[in-house]
Amino acid sequence: MSTLVVDTLTGKSTAANLTIGSTPVVSSSANAMTIRGEGSNQTSIQQGLAKAWLNLIGTGTIAILDSFNISGITDDGTGLYDSAFSVNMSNNDYSAACAGGESADNGGNRSVGLRARATTGCNFRGFHDGSSATDLPDLCSTMHGDLA
Repeated sequence: MSTLVVDTLTGKSTAANLTIGSTPVVSSSANAMTIRGEGSNQTSIQQGLAKAWLNLIGTGTIAILDSFNISGITDDGTGLYDSAFSVNMSNNDYSAACAGGESADNGGNRSVGLRARATTGCNFRGFHDGSSATDLPDLCSTMHGDLA
């Protein structure tokens, strides 16, 4: 068995491939990198990564518990939250999945919906029993798309 230890791998052209045996494992070109997925399919690393995510407490004084590419949250009123990206998205067509609810069973059903997407951030709204606006003790969201 051999061990290869290097600091830098450099391709011979504008594209560089990492091959193990006869299988290309990682391929890269200008601003794009793919990795071998299931079977012989290639998966784009950039497209598969979350570009932003957040986990916050939305009751009382709003607190971001943890986040990535989120510069802040604004409390826009009962159950209304406005997130701001640290690095903007290239357009407002990105995917934003969100979930929210109770941190304990306090009766009723709480949920969160996406109100609007902008290149600068997302707006969320918390609901109680599907109709009235309510602050959420727990709100999480993940955004996938292209950064500006």
